[in-house]
Amino acid sequence: MPNTKLKTLLPLALSASLLLALAGSGFWPTAVQSKPQAEPRAVQPRGPLEPAEQTHIKVFKKVSPSVVHITTLARSRDFFSMNITEQPAGTGSGFIWDEGGHVVTNFHVIQGANAATVTLSDQSSYPAKLVGVFPDRDLAVLRIDAPKAKLTAIAIGSSADLQVGQAVYAIGNPFGLDQTLTTGIVSALNREIESVTRRSIRGAIQTDAAINPGNSGGPLLDSAGRLIGVNTSIYSPSGASAGIGFAIPVDEVNRVVPRLIRDGRIIRPSLGVTAAAANVNQALKLPPGVALVRISPGSPAAQAGLQVFGRGRDGRLIQGDVITAINGEPVADLDDMLNRLEQRQVGERITLTLWNAGQTRKQALTLGSSD
Repeated sequence: MPNTKLKTLLPLALSASLLLALAGSGFWPTAVQSKPQAEPRAVQPRGPLEPAEQTHIKVFKKVSPSVVHITTLARSRDFFSMNITEQPAGTGSGFIWDEGGHVVTNFHVIQGANAATVTLSDQSSYPAKLVGVFPDRDLAVLRIDAPKAKLTAIAIGSSADLQVGQAVYAIGNPFGLDQTLTTGIVSALNREIESVTRRSIRGAIQTDAAINPGNSGGPLLDSAGRLIGVNTSIYSPSGASAGIGFAIPVDEVNRVVPRLIRDGRIIRPSLGVTAAAANVNQALKLPPGVALVRISPGSPAAQAGLQVFGRGRDGRLIQGDVITAINGEPVADLDDMLNRLEQRQVGERITLTLWNAGQTRKQALTLGSSD
C-alpha cells in the first residue's frame, strides 16, 4: 500500500484505539439516571413481498435442487511411500440433466482431473463417472448413482427467442459458496467466445448477472426457472465478476448433451477433406470459404468428384474447389464449415456450393462419419 494511504489510515486507527482506551478507563461521560425501561423494539409489519422478489424466490426454490457442486480430484504419488492419494484440485458447478443421474458441466471444470465428486443440494455426495466431453463447446457430462428421489432434472428452455433486457438468474457455487443466486438481465446476444481448443462458440449469451470463479458449469435461467444457458466464462481483468459473463446457449447444449450421453463423444459428420491454411485464400485471391488441398480416398468428397488445389509438373497452380456454402448457408472459413457440419447428422444428404476458377456449381453428397 502506498505511503500516502498509510498516512491517511494511521490517524484513524490511532483515534479509534484512543477512544476505546478512554472509554475503558472511565473517562467517557455516562448518563446518570434511574434504570430506564429497555424493551426490544416492536417489529413493523412489512406487507407482501414485491412481485420481483417473489419471482426471485420462486426461481431459486424451483431450480436449486437441480444445481450441484462439483469437486475435482487429482492423484498424486508420495515420493517416499509411493502411495497414490487423491487431493481436491478445484470446484465448479453443474446441474442434473435427467433422472438417469447425468450431470452437465463445463469441460474446463473437470479438465486435467482424475476423478470428481458431485454434491447435491441436500449435501449428500456421490462419486462421478465421466460419460463424455466436447471441449470445442466446453461441455462435459458426468453420471452419479444416486436415488431417483434425489435427482430433480432441470427444466429446459430455449435460447432462440431470448431478448436483450429480459431477466435472468444464475445459481452456482462461486468461490466454493454453494447454492448462491445472482440476478441480472440478458445484456447482449450472439456473442462469440473461445473454447479451450480455440474453436469459436457462437451465439453465446452475455449477462450482467454476477458470475465468479466456481460458477462455471452452472445454469443460467429465465424467469420461469428454465435453463437457457450454461455459465462458462467472464470478462474480467481482476478475475472476479465485472458484470460481463457469458453462457453457452441452451439450444447448443440440448444438441450436444444427448450425443455425449449416447456416444460418449461427438461423432462429427465428415466430408473427408483437408482444408488449406487460412492465408491461402487471400494469397490466391480466392473467395471466402474452404479451399481443398486433400481428399481422402473413398470419402463422400471423393465420391462426389470434388477437386483439390495442387501444382502441375511445370509448377503451375492447378485450380481446385472452394466450399463457399452448405445448404445455402455461407461458409467463411474452416471453423465456420465445422460449425455447419456439427449441426448435421451422419448419413444426411447436403448440398455444397463450390467455387472453382471463377465458376460456381452445386454438388449434393451424403455425409460420412469422422470415425
